[in-house]
Amino acid sequence: MHFAVWAPRPDRVSVRVDGADHPMTLDDGGWWHADVPADVESEYGFLLDDAGAPLPDPRSRRQPDGVHGLSRLYDDGAYAWGDAGWTGRVLPGTAIYELHIGTFTPEGTFDAAIERLDHLVELGVSVVELLPVNAFNGVHNWGYDGVLWYAVHEAYGGPDGYKRFVDACHGRGLAVFQDVVYNHLGPSGNYLPRFAGYLAAAGANTWGASVNLSGPDSEEVRRYIVDNALMWLRDYHVDGLRLDAVHALVDERATHLLEQLAVEVAALEAHVRRPLTLIAESDLNDPRLITPREAGGYGLTGQWSDDFHHALHSLLTGERQGYYYDFGAGVAVLAKVLTRGFFHDGTWSSFRRRPHGRPVDTQRMPAWRLLGYLQNHDQTGNRAVGDRLSATLSPGLLAVGATLVLTSPFTPMLFMGEEWGAGTPWQFFTSHPEPELGVATAEGRKAEFAGHGWDSADVPDPQDPETFLRSKLDWAELDAEPHRSLLDIYRRLLALRLAEPALTDPAFAQVEVSYDEQARWLIVLRGDLRVVCNLAAGEQSVSVPPGEVLFATGAASSTVDGQMVMPAESAAVLRVP
Repeated sequence: MHFAVWAPRPDRVSVRVDGADHPMTLDDGGWWHADVPADVESEYGFLLDDAGAPLPDPRSRRQPDGVHGLSRLYDDGAYAWGDAGWTGRVLPGTAIYELHIGTFTPEGTFDAAIERLDHLVELGVSVVELLPVNAFNGVHNWGYDGVLWYAVHEAYGGPDGYKRFVDACHGRGLAVFQDVVYNHLGPSGNYLPRFAGYLAAAGANTWGASVNLSGPDSEEVRRYIVDNALMWLRDYHVDGLRLDAVHALVDERATHLLEQLAVEVAALEAHVRRPLTLIAESDLNDPRLITPREAGGYGLTGQWSDDFHHALHSLLTGERQGYYYDFGAGVAVLAKVLTRGFFHDGTWSSFRRRPHGRPVDTQRMPAWRLLGYLQNHDQTGNRAVGDRLSATLSPGLLAVGATLVLTSPFTPMLFMGEEWGAGTPWQFFTSHPEPELGVATAEGRKAEFAGHGWDSADVPDPQDPETFLRSKLDWAELDAEPHRSLLDIYRRLLALRLAEPALTDPAFAQVEVSYDEQARWLIVLRGDLRVVCNLAAGEQSVSVPPGEVLFATGAASSTVDGQMVMPAESAAVLRVP
């Protein structure tokens, strides 16, 4: 077996395989090599300068004993794939379902999640997006503190469990997107700096040291990232990647890492002959990310739209604190986002105390490149108590929110349990084995919200196992009201989106919004359809041309004499000849 590791920092490197140490030879590129007898599941690690315990392989594919333990060889070719007929899915026309393996089911494994895939098929979504599954220290966390990006978290089922999950999704017609984090590494088990300059000397971001993308030795660091992305798409048959917080990627080179990634993924796409998708989470409001390379952009497929979320959230909840402040101007804010893509498109951001964003070219940019959502893991879990909208909004307003997401021109995304108004929270949870790190995490979480008026006793302790257990979905809720009725609304809306071409028309020019700010109603024009929403607490009549009611959350009547009676907190979709 040939062992290799990039480690220009130490003077000597040995590889320990099944308890025996073997010296390695250095090449001109900083890589150490050794040919060593090994079997298909041998355990191994690298000794740097012959000091300390052996360290796991930075490109390890299996960590059965955690991120501090030895790596184990893994044979990618041993799994018998059953998805030979899978041709993939392009992003236009899809609906995405974001889930966290550890809290999606009571068992928190890939195999248990497979048992719930039929629910997603019946719901009507077409893409499953997994929160990060790479190896992190501890038993459970959100996944964004990974330190071994090539290994699949063992407690979820390891690499074979992951392949079974992807295979099962494809067998049911569901594509799989994987959330990946390339802007930082977690605080525990990060041995990469012992091997080489993986981290930048300056330019720390919110979560710690930035990754070295443009300093000395950055070429191999970029290769480490791009090869990891290609691994998910090629070896695990994944259909797309969600790139976490790309605004935190500090890259001063002429070709940005994101553009390099898009180029290499496009080459792989041609080889595997199925669509491969790259979606950015970005705080920049910069449409260059999703502008094709031929037009001078980075060439990513799509990006999350926090502006749409903030506008809709603020409108439904009335929240105005923090970054919601600028979005509190009412229906007009949502109308701008629906017709122009971003709210902050060069406008003043009071949260940032500067102008923010740039305009979307709505004449050329298809709206499906932006992802629209009412809830996601960040916007739920980063709240002090991890409360979902179902904890504060009425069933009527939840249904109105769902209608606006699923009839929007954007690619819709749901967060697990949203479709039935899950009564369980989704809180910030960790399981750091190091006591000092656990205490620091818990104290930091409480301090974060103390300045916003929260009593520290009300903020859940991330290290408390109950915080994790509270965040698991309760599937028994599906059979009880009001959950069952909301689930029916989501199913009908997703079916309507598939049935009506106007709802997947990507042209911003085909979207118009009329509204009455004081009366709290709005009408979104989508081709020959009218999406009518009454946000008010009382019944009211709205002027709408005569048409056929295709969908209603309440007892909306057909239009009579140009008037439609809308129950309190309700929505309807009409076809107008």
